[in-house]
Amino acid sequence: MTTYRGRLHSGAMRNKGLDAQGYIAPEGALGLIPREFRPVVATARDRLLDVFGARLNSTYLYGSLPRGTARVGRSDLDLLLVLREEPTEEDRADARSLDGALDKEFSLIDGSGTLLVSRAQVLSDLETYDLGWFVACLCTRLLGEDLAEFLPRYRPDSLLARETNGDLALFLARWRERIAEAADAEEARRPLVRYMSRHLVRTGFTLVMPRWNGWTSDLREMAEAFAAYYPERADGMREAAVLGYEPSGDFAVLRSYVDDLGPWLVEEYARVHGVKAPRPDQE
Repeated sequence: MTTYRGRLHSGAMRNKGLDAQGYIAPEGALGLIPREFRPVVATARDRLLDVFGARLNSTYLYGSLPRGTARVGRSDLDLLLVLREEPTEEDRADARSLDGALDKEFSLIDGSGTLLVSRAQVLSDLETYDLGWFVACLCTRLLGEDLAEFLPRYRPDSLLARETNGDLALFLARWRERIAEAADAEEARRPLVRYMSRHLVRTGFTLVMPRWNGWTSDLREMAEAFAAYYPERADGMREAAVLGYEPSGDFAVLRSYVDDLGPWLVEEYARVHGVKAPRPDQE
């Protein structure tokens, strides 16, 4: 499986992230993990087996490590755990403990983050063009069953755009609350700038993805693709791409996201692609 993903990745770089048939190619491979990060990946793999055992259906890596772009001291270890049953609070507590231990032990990573989902959720009809796509195209299998084999192939079309990022409106109210809580703490604002910048750039990119007809996970490439179709918003998106990699703690940046760029993206996204199908857990 690693060889297959690596072969697709090489072709994807020449074809805007698409394979020869125009489908989004899986972007990562275990063979692309930089050598210095392999010990932390191996340790995480072994500890996940120890902690979750038979509860674990599959484990995936995603983000910069399997794409081969991780930077020492700057990149996170991003893990997706697929459990056989719905995750419990005990499962989430175990994952947080594991993340904390890995972050403390390995200074070359800037934190470890583990998402927990169930096998049924990944393969549900509702998640086919969101979580399912994420697993099939943006995740690299580390352990267990590869659920990509049960999922369709994906094109960079309007349906995928709508179901991946057509829910920005739901985030803005929560973001305003988090900004208010961090108003007097610059260090608390820095991770917010990083997270919100990345979210907005990815949303801006998927807004234009069907017209651009391709896929990339590079924030700067995303911003440039967006800029080709919305030049009047280009500077703001380019700045967000930079802050997604090198965040500041600027309060004004956060306010601009929830008062200007975010609301504009919500309106334009709904106009172009519609709104993401609601999930049962939405308030």
